[in-house]
Order: sequence, then structure tokens, then C-alpha cells
Amino acid sequence: MLTWSYSTIKDYETCKRKFHEVKILKHFPRKDTEQSLYGTNLHKQAENFILYGTPLVKDFQFLQPIVDSLKAMPGDKLCEWKMGLKEDLTPCDFFAKDCWVRGVADLIILSPDRTTARCYDYKSGSDRYPDTDQLLLMALMIFQHFPTVQSVSGGLLFVLKGTVAKHKVKRHQAEQLWWRWRERASMIESSIQANYWPPKQNGLCKKYCEVTTCEFQGVR
Repeated sequence: MLTWSYSTIKDYETCKRKFHEVKILKHFPRKDTEQSLYGTNLHKQAENFILYGTPLVKDFQFLQPIVDSLKAMPGDKLCEWKMGLKEDLTPCDFFAKDCWVRGVADLIILSPDRTTARCYDYKSGSDRYPDTDQLLLMALMIFQHFPTVQSVSGGLLFVLKGTVAKHKVKRHQAEQLWWRWRERASMIESSIQANYWPPKQNGLCKKYCEVTTCEFQGVR
């Protein structure tokens, strides 16, 4: 059974050939880059401050106003919170064998009465094309894991730009919204069954694709 996540869907839709070579065949293991390591450290700094009050190191002190604001919000703080769901949307362990979809929320803040939640994701890149689909999936998963929550708000926090892409979902929208995710996941299943993985030339080909066997690798 395919176990997917937001990044799985995005990678597949960006380029089926790369998805097959990297995620399924594992011919080109992904390596840590300076950018990915920076993002990991940023997330850890935010988590340690919000949960434990650990002072930010010098390189990340620009986060102080952001994490101060988040820490001051009332409610339980859940950092780097792992969630898993079976195909029938029953909550399960993140690493369960029958897990259908996985998600990790950078920060969830549950209101004191557990009727609302906030969900935030830290972004260290450009805010030019914000994709709130990630927040949508996290909200849908929160509804399943926390049955009393009726609405989830929050946003993508572009910490280097000082901007926020806001997002809000209500529980009554969930059933309809899940169908779109099911359709997107089923497309991967179809490609697996047909063993059809055509490449898709895009802006990542020139510098950011590790699939050296692809005809578009290194092409602008």
C-alpha cells in the first residue's frame, strides 16, 4: 500500500520521472544541502524556545519576535507533531504498517477548550508562491486526531521575509476536501500500476535535480 504525505504528492506532481527514480527506485538518494540543514536548525531553534524557553543562538535571533508571539498564545503547544491516518481516516501511529497518509506539523496550538486549533509552518524560502495545501492537509489530519476541534487556522510563516500566508478550514468542509487528496494520491497508484513515469521539464532541472540519467537534467 502506498503511504503518502504532502511532500510525496508535490514531488510526484512536479516530475513523475524524478519521483520514480528518487522515491521508489532510490537510485539517487537525497543528500543534505546547506539550505536543508539551515531549515532543520531553524525548526529546532523554534521548537526548543517554544517548548522549553531555550534561548535562540545568535544566527537565529531574528526569530525572536515570531517565537515570542507564538509562545504567548494560549493553549497547548505541540511541536513537530507527527500524525498518521489509515485509509478510512482512523488515526494511527506515524510508522504503522497500515498508515495511509503521514504528516508532521511544525507547530499546533490547541485552544484551552480544544474546540479550535492553530497550525503553523516555518518557511525559510521565498514567499512569492505560497502553497497552503500543506496547511490544508495538516488541518484535515488535526480534525481526525482531535475530534473536538471545529476549526483550524494558522499560516505559512516566511521567517526571512516577515510575511504570513494565512489559512483556515472548518470541520464541515473536511469530507469534501478529503476527496481531492484521495484523487491526487490515486494518480500515484495509477502510475505504479502502469509503470509509466514520464519526465516533466521544470525550473528545478538545471540546478536542483539529482537524476543525472534524465534528458532534462541540467537544462534550463
